[in-house]
Amino acid sequence: MQKLTSPEYTAFSCKAAMFESELCWFDDACILDMDHFVKRLSSIKEKGVRPDLIGSIITHYASKWLPELSDDDAQKMTANVDESPESVTTSWMKKRFFVETLVGTLPPEKDSIPCNFLLRLLRVANMVRVEPAYRAELEKRVSYQLDHASLRELMIPSFSHTCTTLLDVELVLRLARRFMNLDEAVRSGAALIKVTKLVDCYLAEAAIDSNLTLSEFFALASVPPGHARAMDDGLYRAIDTYLKAHPGVSKQDRNRLCKLIDSRKLSPEASLHAAQNERLPVRAVVQVLFSEQNKLNKQILDFSGSFSGMLSPNMGLDAPARCLSKREINTQQMEVKRLKEDVLRLQSHCMALEGQIEKLMEKKKGFLIWKKFGIPTLRGNKNEEIEREANVGIGLKTPLQMRTRLVKAKNPNKWRKSLS
Repeated sequence: MQKLTSPEYTAFSCKAAMFESELCWFDDACILDMDHFVKRLSSIKEKGVRPDLIGSIITHYASKWLPELSDDDAQKMTANVDESPESVTTSWMKKRFFVETLVGTLPPEKDSIPCNFLLRLLRVANMVRVEPAYRAELEKRVSYQLDHASLRELMIPSFSHTCTTLLDVELVLRLARRFMNLDEAVRSGAALIKVTKLVDCYLAEAAIDSNLTLSEFFALASVPPGHARAMDDGLYRAIDTYLKAHPGVSKQDRNRLCKLIDSRKLSPEASLHAAQNERLPVRAVVQVLFSEQNKLNKQILDFSGSFSGMLSPNMGLDAPARCLSKREINTQQMEVKRLKEDVLRLQSHCMALEGQIEKLMEKKKGFLIWKKFGIPTLRGNKNEEIEREANVGIGLKTPLQMRTRLVKAKNPNKWRKSLS
């Protein structure tokens, strides 16, 4: 095998040897010397090393110094066991100084550090209360590549005493909004779809918390645009979980949440679940049923069109599609209009039934209250109404029928003997 002796190969070999000599200091003996690390890292940057290699050096060093930044759970557990005994305040001050120094050494290229590592670093930064400028820098970097984040690393707990939820929902809301405000050249369509799915999965996990307010849930669910969701199954799951964990949500708020769902984007399984879901308002269930009916009609039309094409004698010569005539278009429009009218009629009927049920429930509550206090006039009024109805019914009968009825009431045994 012939050895390469070109000038480019020689320069590359010399650069690699220099890089290996620069990394010879990277051992466990000097891992705790932060100043030494910053100086050596600056010298490596001056050599023209690629930003991704510098990022790997930083992540490796940070995981060695602070095992909480590692993605290995076993390493985190062993670090907690072998931790030297010292006060909590001293430990937090060291972590705070380390995080602030580490953020200052990050390369200017935003994609040089993995997103999950930045999320773990942001979690520690929020825990030890670093300066707002460093937190803002980390949030900016995370939001730039939020489509590479995992749900596990995104579930950062809330370390603020003013927040009532277990998870830091406000942090995720800021990250999602900043990602949506990026330029379209940076934020591609695939990245937008990934972030939308991530937000829906995060909502489904955060909705279990009973302290999550409706405004927080609605704000985070409204961040992704409507076209970013190819299917609304994830959003429906999050809303159903929230309604299950918050049974006291009013009817108006339920309608407001269900307006976020596009019933046309639900899968058949989700539509079947929504049609049988008692937590959803009646209007949302009717919309789901109407969407399924439209899908079924469309499938029937497609099937009939394909079937008629198969029966055509000139199947190979016919065009793959034809324009509908004006009469057919008018017929379809009239059918759609009729379906809409049927749906509106059903909605009004359902609303009327709901109003009657609410009135009956109020009357039932009032009857129980009167009965609880033992007011005797309630039974008297009921008997008077029954007697009044009976008198009205008797007034409609003829005198002969009234006489026969009175005779039957006085001598019932006599009528039995005569019938026998």
